Amino acid sequence: MMNRINPAKLHNSKWTAIRELNREKHFLITEIEFEEEGKVLSCTLESVLSKKEYLIDWVELKNDAKWLHGWK
Repeated sequence: MMNRINPAKLHNSKWTAIRELNREKHFLITEIEFEEEGKVLSCTLESVLSKKEYLIDWVELKNDAKWLHGWK
C-alpha cells in the first residue's frame, strides 16, 4: 500500500520515518518548491527534535515502507 499525498496539503504535514534518520523519526514538511505547472520539484523535511533540515524527493513519502503519514 502506498501513502496517498495531495501536493497542495503537503506543507506543514507530519511524517514518521520507519527507519530513523540520524536517530530522529518525527518530521514536518517546512518548504515545497513547485514548478510552473504546479508539480512539486522538491520538499524540505525538518526534524521536530533537532530542527535539522533534509531535502527529499516528495515521491519517497508515498512509500509506506519508509514513511508513515502523521506522528506514530
